[in-house]
Amino acid sequence: MSSLSLYDTLTRTTSEFVPLKKGEVGIYLCGATVQAPPHIGHVRSGVNFDILRRWLTKSGYNVTFIRNVTDIDDKILHKAVHEEMPWWAVAMKYERAFSDAYAALNVLPPTYEPRATGHVTQMIELMQLLIEKGAAYAPGNGDVYLEVRKLSSYLTLSRQKLDDLQPAADVDAASSKKKDPRDFALWKAAKPGDPSWPTPWGPGRPGWHLECSAMAHSYLGEAFDIHGGGLDLIFPHHENEIAQSEAAGYSFAKRWLHNAWVTASGEKMSKSLGNSLQVHELLKSVRGIELRWYLGSAHYRSMLEFSHEALAESATAFRRIEGFLTRSVEILGTQPTPVISDAFRDAMNDDLAVPAALASISEALRAGNSAITAGDQSVIASSANEIRGALDVLGCDPFDLAFSSDTQGEDMTAALDGVIQLALAQRTAARERKDFAASDQIRDGLAALGITIEDTAQGPRWSISRDGK
Repeated sequence: MSSLSLYDTLTRTTSEFVPLKKGEVGIYLCGATVQAPPHIGHVRSGVNFDILRRWLTKSGYNVTFIRNVTDIDDKILHKAVHEEMPWWAVAMKYERAFSDAYAALNVLPPTYEPRATGHVTQMIELMQLLIEKGAAYAPGNGDVYLEVRKLSSYLTLSRQKLDDLQPAADVDAASSKKKDPRDFALWKAAKPGDPSWPTPWGPGRPGWHLECSAMAHSYLGEAFDIHGGGLDLIFPHHENEIAQSEAAGYSFAKRWLHNAWVTASGEKMSKSLGNSLQVHELLKSVRGIELRWYLGSAHYRSMLEFSHEALAESATAFRRIEGFLTRSVEILGTQPTPVISDAFRDAMNDDLAVPAALASISEALRAGNSAITAGDQSVIASSANEIRGALDVLGCDPFDLAFSSDTQGEDMTAALDGVIQLALAQRTAARERKDFAASDQIRDGLAALGITIEDTAQGPRWSISRDGK
């Protein structure tokens, strides 16, 4: 049986994953800066690392999963002015939007989801330690900086040269008292009207990088297994997390994983470029399970080029898988029992090679559909079991209660099924009396409403096409 191998951004190699503590895995994922509604570029990271978490759990590990919330930041303060709301209300508003998006895509809630503003005490303690060790300094204006030239291992993650770096753009250059322009802010002095917290060096608020080091240490200790995030976080954020953590004497993350971006016309999807697509808008055309299937279908280290056509094709492909599982229940009278096939296990153990894992699902689907035609219930069952086992790991199990409707939705579905069954009964009667014009009219009328009819040996079946095709 294969063992799990994962890529490490720090070493640029793939190697066997061995946790620091047998049977236990600690993961820290950089979460959202909650200053705008989530777009699919944001939630791809959530989906990718949720798949990692599910696979580790399926492999027998007890996973502690931390995903933070940055709820104080320049962008949040600017948005508060624009929306004429208190900064904390802006943060709460968009934190809820992210939580709703994650829930719609069946991203498991983290073990802990710490907010930056709830861990200022830990940040102050970390700054005090860095100053005592001579790695940080407070010039007297309320700011606190990390002195990067004192760090021999600085830039090992991004593999840059210190002399090639531009000045850190984290404070007002006119008021900066940095020893070196590339020193980065651990703490920013208070400005009139901005929120602030008291410290021994004056009131202010935390720098972006300090937050994550303090929270990771608080929940996972001085060393933990995996630190994750998007490619854009390698520098400066993750590089600076390493710098301040190692300067404090922490060994910090053993392995670094970074997911690639969702792109549009070859460019990273982002709010600043104006090419982002919000999750709640896309959920008007596809279901949450279908959007998750699409976002999780590429290898996590590969760019995912978005198009509405590709999303629609992906959703259609998933509905074929879902349709087979529904047929298997109709034939066998019971839901499939999740089973992990050797092919799926080997793919996932190879740095979460989801495309290869999907190929194993496709093979099981072909075998299952052929078995339906042949009436081979044994193969139908084994194929359905393997498919459900794979979908469970990928977070796309259609039998999962996370994707079930609420009571009102179930009532509406039952009512819709009753109406359609009446129409199908009329269509069957028309076909029996050889009135094919009437039969076709009923079929076409249902199709115009987005309802697809499939004639099977067991009778007509219907399904909904979200794009109305």
